[in-house]
Amino acid sequence: MLLILVLLLCCISSALTCLQCDHTIQLLHEDFILSAPTVKDQIELKQICDHAYVTYKTTSQERKGVIDPTTLYRAKTEYQSEFDRFLKVKPTGSVTYEAIQIMEKGRKILEKHLDAFIHDGLCPNKCGLLKRRVMDCSSCQYKIHICPSPSGQQDCGEYPIQAEEGGQAVLNCFLPWHRLLLGQPEYYYSWAPRLPGTKKLDGSDFTALVVTHDSSVVLNQLHVDEQGTYCCSLKDQNGTIFYKVTFLLTVTPLPHQTHRPFVTLPSLPHGDNYSPFQPTEDLLVPVIAMVTALSLAVSVGLTFVLGMMMYRQRAAKELRTNRKEGKYTEDTV
Repeated sequence: MLLILVLLLCCISSALTCLQCDHTIQLLHEDFILSAPTVKDQIELKQICDHAYVTYKTTSQERKGVIDPTTLYRAKTEYQSEFDRFLKVKPTGSVTYEAIQIMEKGRKILEKHLDAFIHDGLCPNKCGLLKRRVMDCSSCQYKIHICPSPSGQQDCGEYPIQAEEGGQAVLNCFLPWHRLLLGQPEYYYSWAPRLPGTKKLDGSDFTALVVTHDSSVVLNQLHVDEQGTYCCSLKDQNGTIFYKVTFLLTVTPLPHQTHRPFVTLPSLPHGDNYSPFQPTEDLLVPVIAMVTALSLAVSVGLTFVLGMMMYRQRAAKELRTNRKEGKYTEDTV
């Protein structure tokens, strides 16, 4: 019986499905089976596990039969938490009945996460071609899953962009599902001049601009002659196009600045006497002569006054000196 039990445990991996593709869950089930008090109980638990694997496989096959690592991790974590809680609580009934309940709960957890993954996560591309890596729930081996475009084409439409001359425009063709693509595809940007919509374009009209892993390109200091049709294609090294989008860029020129001419005031006519403060040519010469004469008279007067003051100061100084030397007396003075 022990030999049979060992052989049964060794065969668990041959019936693995999504939830049991994780090594942690495999060890969890093996420890649970071996913890049974008798060989009979261990065999019964083994049969319950085998039946659970069949239901898990059926559940996954009804839902494309594949799972991604993120969804598997979520299902495994929730199931492991429920299983740990089950082991800590002493069973109120038979061990086999409790085992059936926890295995069924695992199936419901797997079903819940698979439903969410298949509905929203397996093929999130609303346009374009997606090739991604998923796990086969029957073999627990990774494989390539192809999600074709719902429209059957990789072209994801056109987007108009308005910009002003001297400004900038951002061309961004990233979508979240691009992260799921296998390999390292690159973004190919090309450009066809002329105002969008004025000519029907084909591949020969486009000029390659840049090939980059960055999904966005910024056009700075725009000129009017840079407007046109910009194309972004996501390709791999083999030239397979996964995604394509077109930007219709229109650059609005700045308004022309008109320079206003300087306003020149007209000169007053000859002999205009409306302003008493504005001298004429006839009065200009006498005025200058009068100002010059007054200036000379003032200068002569000042010179004379200053000379007399200096003479008196010098005479007073000599008088004081003679008195000290006794040359003059009060009567002499």
